[in-house]
Amino acid sequence: MNVVQSPLDAAALLKLPMDGDPRTDPGLALQEATRLMAEVSAQSDLMLRAASRQGATIAETHQARLQDTLQRLAGAAGALSHAWSAQAGGGALAAAWSEYLRDRAERFALTADALRERGEIFVAHEEAGCPPVLIYDYEIAMDGAALPRPCNYQLLAITPPPGVALDPTKRPYVIIDPRAGHGAGIGGFKADSQVGVALKQGHPTYFVSFRRDPEPGQTLADVTRAEAEFVREVQRRHPQAPKPVVIGNCQGGWATLLLAATNPDITGPIVLNGAPVQPWAGEVGTNVMRYNAGVMAGAWAPMFLSDLGGGVFDGAHLVENFEKLNPSRSYFTKYYDLFSKIDSERGRFLEFERWWGGFFRLNESEIRWIVEQIFVGNRLVRGMAQLEPGRTVDVKNVRSPIIVFASHGDNITPPQQALGWIVGSYADEQEIRIRGQRIVYMMHEEVGHLGIFVSAKIAQKEHTQMASVMETIEALPPGLFEMRIESATGEGQARSFTVSFAERRFDDLRKICGEGRDENAFAAVARASELQAELYATFMRPMVRAMVTPAAAELARRMHPLRVQRGMAAAPGPMGAMMKMMASAVARDRQPAAQDNPFVAAESAAAELLEQTIDVARDLRDMLYEQTFFALWGGPLARAYGASHAHGRTRKLSAELKGLPEVVSAVQRIEEGGFVEAVIRMLVLLADSRGDVRRDRLERSAGLMAGDGPFAQLSPERRALVIREQSLIATFERERAFETLPKLLPDPEDRALAMRVARYVPGRIDEMAPATLDALRRMAAILEQPPFTDDVIENPLRPALLTGDGA
Repeated sequence: MNVVQSPLDAAALLKLPMDGDPRTDPGLALQEATRLMAEVSAQSDLMLRAASRQGATIAETHQARLQDTLQRLAGAAGALSHAWSAQAGGGALAAAWSEYLRDRAERFALTADALRERGEIFVAHEEAGCPPVLIYDYEIAMDGAALPRPCNYQLLAITPPPGVALDPTKRPYVIIDPRAGHGAGIGGFKADSQVGVALKQGHPTYFVSFRRDPEPGQTLADVTRAEAEFVREVQRRHPQAPKPVVIGNCQGGWATLLLAATNPDITGPIVLNGAPVQPWAGEVGTNVMRYNAGVMAGAWAPMFLSDLGGGVFDGAHLVENFEKLNPSRSYFTKYYDLFSKIDSERGRFLEFERWWGGFFRLNESEIRWIVEQIFVGNRLVRGMAQLEPGRTVDVKNVRSPIIVFASHGDNITPPQQALGWIVGSYADEQEIRIRGQRIVYMMHEEVGHLGIFVSAKIAQKEHTQMASVMETIEALPPGLFEMRIESATGEGQARSFTVSFAERRFDDLRKICGEGRDENAFAAVARASELQAELYATFMRPMVRAMVTPAAAELARRMHPLRVQRGMAAAPGPMGAMMKMMASAVARDRQPAAQDNPFVAAESAAAELLEQTIDVARDLRDMLYEQTFFALWGGPLARAYGASHAHGRTRKLSAELKGLPEVVSAVQRIEEGGFVEAVIRMLVLLADSRGDVRRDRLERSAGLMAGDGPFAQLSPERRALVIREQSLIATFERERAFETLPKLLPDPEDRALAMRVARYVPGRIDEMAPATLDALRRMAAILEQPPFTDDVIENPLRPALLTGDGA
């Protein structure tokens, strides 16, 4: 008998069997009516919760901002009043007004000239084909256009700047930038960047770039094949180095995941920075970009825009969508900041705008794959994404360590979208272990989306620490970990941080990602999007294509508002020359207003008030989007319509994991092995007892694995296999893992050496956690070793110590 805890528990009611006919059975009819009422109630509750959260955020945020702005306006009014009364007749006020007018006129001339220069940079950048905005010299190591399945991607070998020496035996870095409307190079367009971090540490560095226009017929499958060839080329160039690290930024993140899932044998660790892998996920009342498809349009919209472009989708549409996310910044604050800081910010503004204004293109098949497989269909997480017919992508095929960087301040890829795929793909953290996988995530509290891979502060801290621990991450036992960057010491270039890895459970991820109870509405959108795409392709596409000529497609691109606003400002000929001359004259005799000028303060407060007004309108718009979305797609009819698309991928139950072949095979060999297997098992048991691992301990462990002694002959693949097998034994047969250690170490000398190695990795006794010390004492007793009170500070496997010559 089915028992429903609450008459409004929609989730439970949906599971009730309906064996009879509600039309003839009053009981079933009542049950069906109650179920529908529960769904309507759940929909209303969701909309109320969303509105309440949005309203509270708007009230809290804007009330504090408004109070601050009004105080600034009051202060400016007081300063104006004081200036009026300071001298008879308001002489001080008149002087301040005159100073303000001159300064603002000069700023206007300089700002207009900066916008003129931005326009000229845009025109020149377009005419040059929008090359990468990297500040580093480079050579083209491989061109995707020359491959059997050509594409517009290129592998660039970065030339180190003077004074930087690269070590060919160090792990190479391959950085994949997003192709989301903009061009390539944002990961290396200044010294403090991902490219800069890798070069400073001596790593050979490569950049995956792309030309503006795709090759005819190019698909995402062609791009993934090209990226795989690029990684193989890097390996050929550095045969003595470990497998390359592949770093994917934003859209380049899921592209990196595709690469590693379809080519699990060629990559080293992969890093996903702000990558939207599960776009349905998010927080109700906060993350509104995910509602666009349900409110605006589904897959048919990019199909239509591609047809208007002659089969090519204009990336300027994507950039325009990004700008609409924060209209105050895009349409006012960005330009007011330039105006108010024109004496210092001009160079940085032009540098960034060169990248932001480089609009790239995708073939219709590419943008449609992205929309249908990822953003609307969410098929990658559900194990249903097909890179090409017959080639399904399974993220669980990735064998390399995965590092995920997310931020609570990212409104484009919130943490739920960056991390939710882990919970959606694996049964629990035990399955991650069984598959020999290491997934490490790192959270930032406030940095925005672009800041994840553009900010100099993030490059100096997070990306630098990530690069420095890449080798030690591979020494982690399989599992789910959070990388934490904690206390800092030193200043400037000498500044260093304490890094640790805390083992995490899926419950920890669910606290970040939520339960996803609102995601059924997105399933209805996905099904509707498929229907809309079919209807458009059948009835509208033939007419649209018949009306669009190549000339009309090019004209449509040129007339895009983002291109027009930049191109019109270029002011070629006499007008541009006059603006340059005027700006030069102003710069030579620049007289900025004083910081305490009351008119400057009043203007700044008024600008803040205007910005806040636009922000309030944006927040109300976002609230309307969310309410509209759940009103359309969160009700009983929509849920029923989307039921066929609401399922996730099939995952093993936790109780079934122990019966997997990998686990059974490992446990059967619990008494097999020697010194290497025993030491690795001991280190895994110690790591389990601690719960988190400091970087220095990982480095000692990594040094053991890569150093001399019994581990010297282990290939990376063999080492990973042993770590995986011993981790499974320690997880599923922990007691026997301890008890069978003597079987692996029958020789008394090996037992003594293994104990010293196991004591060396955790460090000094007074720094060990009680559980670690208890585990070591238990190992010593099982291996019949004497009690210990001394610290093991030197690596016992160093050749000098093994031969007895060391101190």
